[in-house]
Amino acid sequence: MTVLDRIVTDVQAALNRRKRLVHLHELKASIDYEKPVRDFQTALSVPGMAIIAEIKKRSPSKGLLRESFDVPALAKDYSQAGANAISVLTEEDHFDGSLSYLDLAARHSQLPILRKDFIVDPYQLYEARSYGAAAVLLIAAILDSSQIHDLLSLATELNLACLVEIYDPIELDKIDLNQVSILGVNNRNLHTFEVDIKHSLRVFELVDKNLVKVSESGLRSSKDLAYLHQRGIDAVLIGETFMCADQPGTTLRALREETDALLNSA
Repeated sequence: MTVLDRIVTDVQAALNRRKRLVHLHELKASIDYEKPVRDFQTALSVPGMAIIAEIKKRSPSKGLLRESFDVPALAKDYSQAGANAISVLTEEDHFDGSLSYLDLAARHSQLPILRKDFIVDPYQLYEARSYGAAAVLLIAAILDSSQIHDLLSLATELNLACLVEIYDPIELDKIDLNQVSILGVNNRNLHTFEVDIKHSLRVFELVDKNLVKVSESGLRSSKDLAYLHQRGIDAVLIGETFMCADQPGTTLRALREETDALLNSA
């Protein structure tokens, strides 16, 4: 069993426990359908490089990333430092995440919030909407084509944006790109956890559609970001670089300013 297989197995077990505690009809009733949902896609469609800054306590490959883990403070710091959106890990067993972190981030920032988790069931979309997310991550590697189609359709009904993530180019065959507005390519192989930041460029060359293109994982420097943006990448998702910094907001602000300077001088 790979690390990814083990994570998905544990996600399903945790999901089953939550379903027993809160029935789907109760979850649906908890959603304020009249409340406007923040526009994740527009937030990533800005001039220059958009940055999705991540709130993540732990990763399977690196272990504990941050002991001082104040979600409201992190959300505020990211907002003030120039993030375009915030990603929040909600997976419990391998990332020490929580749905409560999603709610806290949404309450302490006006930015659109992405629920980053291993989404395998419609129930999780209702959870995301209930806890204040504007978008969810759909990982093609763990879903079949019918699941991707159905989850995208439900997300549209719930006014949730979807960041559809692939790693292997063959995963494009699972996706109806007419349903997709935001496509992410993970530079980290989810089976081996090896990283190559040019991987996303190679995959996006195979996509003949005008999408918001997001490069994920392994991004640390303004040179990386400028390099990617000059080759058609619209946004990046960065977690460990910020989570391992003494002051995540300061690190984000410096990265933003340095990247903008490189792009303006090109």
